[in-house]
Amino acid sequence: MRALPRWVRELVVVVLVVLLIRTFLVQAYNIPSGSMKPTLLVGDFILVNKLVYRLSEPQRGDLVVFKWPLNPNLDFIKRIIGMPGDIIEISDHKVFINGQELPLRFVERVEENGVAKLIYEESLPNGVKYRIALYETPLLPRKGVQQIHIPPGHYFVMGDNRDNSEDSRYWGLLPKENLVGKAFVIYFSGDIPPLDTTEVNLLTGFRQLFLAFLNPRLERIGKPLIW
Repeated sequence: MRALPRWVRELVVVVLVVLLIRTFLVQAYNIPSGSMKPTLLVGDFILVNKLVYRLSEPQRGDLVVFKWPLNPNLDFIKRIIGMPGDIIEISDHKVFINGQELPLRFVERVEENGVAKLIYEESLPNGVKYRIALYETPLLPRKGVQQIHIPPGHYFVMGDNRDNSEDSRYWGLLPKENLVGKAFVIYFSGDIPPLDTTEVNLLTGFRQLFLAFLNPRLERIGKPLIW
């Protein structure tokens, strides 16, 4: 049998390296919805470290990609708020961890598609700070949570866009085994339309990236997501 041409051998090596990196180290994702505003916008393309939780434990405040417990075929991204052993309680927009309310500092009032939002800086007990968004006038009553004691191997996750996020308030705690990895940087960003959950697949991902290249947001490229 004749030896394979050099370019074929090199291509095979490149494909194998890419597959190994994607499987074990880093994977790219795009943000299809506004559930993480103002931290992440629709059209942000992020890199996720898939190795980190093999070597260390998740930390409070991490932005994590995970398999949605109600449908493991779908990947979600949220922020870890509650850790194993914590007692979580939520009343209106106030979050309590082990009886202590998370401090909120008002930042600004913004309008988005004619809807007024209030931006706050929220602080976690470990010192991690980030911004959340709340409707000035909620369209629906805010989802409350009675006291939940988080068992070992589980986490309470929330979106930063608190009035527009399907998270642990609605479907429960996140098992550790569902974690895919930790988001650490925005590698590209563009102004593109949002997607419904059912539209998220490989082909629409390529379409979104193409549209993002046509409408880039250069100021967001390279923004770190690690606190």
